[in-house]
Amino acid sequence: MSALVALSAVPAVAAPVLPPPVRPEDRAGDHLTLVVRHAGPGRDGTYELFCHPAGGSHPDAAEACRALEEHTQWGRDLFAPVAPGTICTMLYGGPATARVTGTWAGRGVEAAYDRSNGCEIGRWDRMVPLLPKLGSAA
Repeated sequence: MSALVALSAVPAVAAPVLPPPVRPEDRAGDHLTLVVRHAGPGRDGTYELFCHPAGGSHPDAAEACRALEEHTQWGRDLFAPVAPGTICTMLYGGPATARVTGTWAGRGVEAAYDRSNGCEIGRWDRMVPLLPKLGSAA
């Protein structure tokens, strides 16, 4: 028996096939990326939030998903900016900023947050616990 015939007679052992790594865009459900700056130690950073099911690097993913679900209304942009021409109190809530991008309820999200006046402070506070809870305006 030749060496070639002997090798072909040995059954091939298949190596286990591993699936490719899961990328954020491959996960089912909603996905948001938050970039928080100037909010203070333990609050600043970049966080991933997945909902349906809740997960990611967000410090309170389950609660953030629950709050977003609770505030989502058909036909209303949950992440909409303050409407132009809105009269806002001249309070300053500090230097904190946040940027939220991704997908929520099947729609693209690209929203910026700050605490530059009473309207923006209220808009930020309505997004807690997605955004970090901060002290009252100074």
